[in-house]
Amino acid sequence: MPTDALEDTQQKQDIEDRLATEHDSLTVFCKDSDFDGHYTHYCKQILWPVFHYQIPDNPKSKAYEDHSWVYYVKVNQAFADKIVANWKRGDVIWIHDYHLLLVPNMIRKKLPDAKIGFFLHVAFPSSEVFRCLAVRKELLEGMLGANLIGFQIHEYARHFLQTCSRLLCVEATNDGVQLEERFVDVIDTAIGIDPVALETSRADPAVAEWLNTMQERYRGKKLIVARDKLDYVRGVRQKLLAYELFLNKHPEWRDKVVMIQVATSTTEQAELDATVSDIVTRVNSSWANLAYQPLVYLKQDISYPQYLALLTVADALMVASQREGMNLTCHEYLFCQDGKFAGHNKNGSLILSEFTGSASVFGGNELSVNPWDYRQCADAIFKALVMQDQEKEQRWSKLYEAVMHHTAEHWFTTFLARLDKVYDEQYRRDTTSIPRLSINALSQSYKKSQRRLFMLDYEGTLASWGSPHDIILTSPQRTLDVLNDVLADERNTVYVMSGRQPEELDRLFKRVPNLGLIAENGCFIKKFGASEWTEQANLEKMHDWQDSVEGIMQYYHERTPGHINDACEEQRVKAIPTEHAVIVAPIDWSKGTAATQIYEQIEASGDANVDFLTVMGDGRDDEVIFRWANELERQKKVKHVTTVSLGAHNTEAGYTLTQGVTE
Repeated sequence: MPTDALEDTQQKQDIEDRLATEHDSLTVFCKDSDFDGHYTHYCKQILWPVFHYQIPDNPKSKAYEDHSWVYYVKVNQAFADKIVANWKRGDVIWIHDYHLLLVPNMIRKKLPDAKIGFFLHVAFPSSEVFRCLAVRKELLEGMLGANLIGFQIHEYARHFLQTCSRLLCVEATNDGVQLEERFVDVIDTAIGIDPVALETSRADPAVAEWLNTMQERYRGKKLIVARDKLDYVRGVRQKLLAYELFLNKHPEWRDKVVMIQVATSTTEQAELDATVSDIVTRVNSSWANLAYQPLVYLKQDISYPQYLALLTVADALMVASQREGMNLTCHEYLFCQDGKFAGHNKNGSLILSEFTGSASVFGGNELSVNPWDYRQCADAIFKALVMQDQEKEQRWSKLYEAVMHHTAEHWFTTFLARLDKVYDEQYRRDTTSIPRLSINALSQSYKKSQRRLFMLDYEGTLASWGSPHDIILTSPQRTLDVLNDVLADERNTVYVMSGRQPEELDRLFKRVPNLGLIAENGCFIKKFGASEWTEQANLEKMHDWQDSVEGIMQYYHERTPGHINDACEEQRVKAIPTEHAVIVAPIDWSKGTAATQIYEQIEASGDANVDFLTVMGDGRDDEVIFRWANELERQKKVKHVTTVSLGAHNTEAGYTLTQGVTE
């Protein structure tokens, strides 16, 4: 509500008190101009169109002229400040939707230990669309302040991860985004309706009255119903044109079917309103008579009892959105089609745009349409009207089952349970909670063990990073001496891991006989005590993708990880950003696969089983081997497991050495 006109602080205090006592709510006050710039301009004229695949290039838009981004920041900051001022340890912060994208990171800066969830209720576009936003980086970083980010469906989550990878050049996995200091989990969980509340609302006598009225008014007619906001992304225009085409193609239906389109008001331009009105006039002037009107168009919302009666009496619901986060209208329609209040089982058909989030949870049991394909939409209308009762019942039953599974309660409990879980996991991985390696404890475990395995990263761990283009590489003499000292004990097996080529590692460690080596991040292994290398990956296949990757690196230098992971996915290739380079390697071969092979070979040799395992590394590509070693400890396959990460970044290692190579 506008607040500039409030005369004194007492009025504001009264509002705050009433909201607190009656609604358990905190109040955020901001200037009317700030809210108008935030909501009417930035949210509705910039974010809403872009998130729904419409670039904000309308020459009539004043969104940039009035610096609406400034107002968006101000309102987000007002929310963040209110939360920070009232937060108590143990509170859960759950932020919703595109109006407050900056709030998670604003809170994180003030409350680094807070448990923060964020859920986006609308679609998230592909990276090519999102990058059109002038402040794309700030928006992504704002969202990444959360511990858990939720999206309606897998497609939106995948778009977000790809966008982070390309625009922020961070490592994005299927589970989330790896930032330098922490991990942000990403999930998709579809929101739904509240069946219990809807059932209560259906029992309202007003619903029954309206149901009787509509059944009497449209007796003998098939009803196709729809209720949408009148904006460009809801596809009202496309839907009406498809209905007009249907009537042209099937004249036998012209006095047997009625479409009722309810169009709720929006802030859209007048052009769409005029276009839709022209279509309505054309359809009705062509086929209406004193006893029949083929298209009923209500440019206003209807009461809730009317709405529920409309869903109950309908023979089909048609949704033609060009993009939509979910579309719960179709969920409510399917719930109302159970026949309890209609007097008989309706099991009506659902004509649903493939570009709605709901389409991904219905398993193809709806009549799926592309709203831009008018012929397909017209054919779907025909199919909905002539479908046999058995097929209608089968489709409806499966759709109803999906609606009753993906309820609002299921969405709520799933998200919050996952937030609790990932928060605990992230806290364990936080470097502030990872203890410094105790040399004394490690020494005690070493002395008690009989068969020891060391897996040591090279660059950044045993030696400082050198340029990948250095022709002559050398290892510090101290490193070579330590390795030789460790190998003097026959109970010790040592492997050094590197992203470098086999011949380079041979040259680096020629003075350390018997040392095991892993080259090119697991693609080549020189077994402990052996003189020859074993090739793990298929070299011919590697040459196939290396040319493609090199070309991508040349043209997309700044966004390399994202482009390689997208373009070369079928070739089983991934890119991992590190401090000084981007490592491009096969997905199927890694330090983890090499370590697994080495460990299994030792276990199968007939000698004593490994009872001491130490893994040390410093980069993102070492996380896979930390996970592997930690899992061996969890499964109690190795008694003493020590995983150590160098530096201060977020890690799954059990211990850290923050001074890096010098330690």
